[in-house]
Amino acid sequence: MDEMVRYRTAVAGGQEIFYREAGSPDAPVLLLLHGYPTSSHMFRDLIPRLATRYRLVAPDHLGFGYSAAPSVDDFDYTFANLAEITAAFTERLGLSRFAMYVQDYGAPIGWRLATAHPERVTAIVTQNGNAYLDGLDEEFWAPIRAYGTDPSPVTEAPVRQFQSLEATRWQYTHGVPDESLVSPDAWRHDFALLQRPGNVDIQLRIARDYITNIELYPAFQEYFRASQVPLLAVWGAHDEIFRPGGATAFQRDLPDAEVHLLPTGHFALESHGAQIARLVDDFLGRVLPR
Repeated sequence: MDEMVRYRTAVAGGQEIFYREAGSPDAPVLLLLHGYPTSSHMFRDLIPRLATRYRLVAPDHLGFGYSAAPSVDDFDYTFANLAEITAAFTERLGLSRFAMYVQDYGAPIGWRLATAHPERVTAIVTQNGNAYLDGLDEEFWAPIRAYGTDPSPVTEAPVRQFQSLEATRWQYTHGVPDESLVSPDAWRHDFALLQRPGNVDIQLRIARDYITNIELYPAFQEYFRASQVPLLAVWGAHDEIFRPGGATAFQRDLPDAEVHLLPTGHFALESHGAQIARLVDDFLGRVLPR
């Protein structure tokens, strides 16, 4: 295998998981865990940029992208269960040691994976993937907190609006100084997949569970302190969902953590993909065992 990207599926935890893969099977593994409302599609340009030196594996979470999307009656969409599917996926592919690149929803999934199996994680790259209260924008997260604490038609209504085309576009364009760098294909691709039958209910169920991630922040932080895992934070500094304080906060528990604040928004790969690829390549080249 080389830098050419392959598109595959694997059964993990009884569910069909779609993933993108490139790089030599013998190269150090980088597991790419995407955020909301996207999929492995967010890594489409990063993967070939790094595949000459690493084995890149990017699954679509259950209910996202091209992975299976069982109804909320057939699968309990919690972050704990999504993490279990991800762990089963890594075991299905024989990934016993890997670095992680996490973003948004991919972060709490990745943190759960790392706390359950710390011996498997060699390094972490976090791109607007939060683990501290410092990073939470209170105005943005207030309705999600309210929905998770007291789910009702009233608290659900503002969270439901996050699934609109306008909100999907906003996640890609807010905080980006030059919006012409962001392809509209990205948010339209995401929105089209969000419209799959039953997906509204899936996304509402996941959003309702988000407060469980915040409750686990102390446990995640203890993992960082105990493991001293090498960590690189590459952060869109203009993000109105996860503020830059969430990036610098890692250095409280990981003094050697490397932090780069980039002048862009939540989906930093869209406007700063080449720069992020260079930062990741340099970081992993220094910290990963060869």
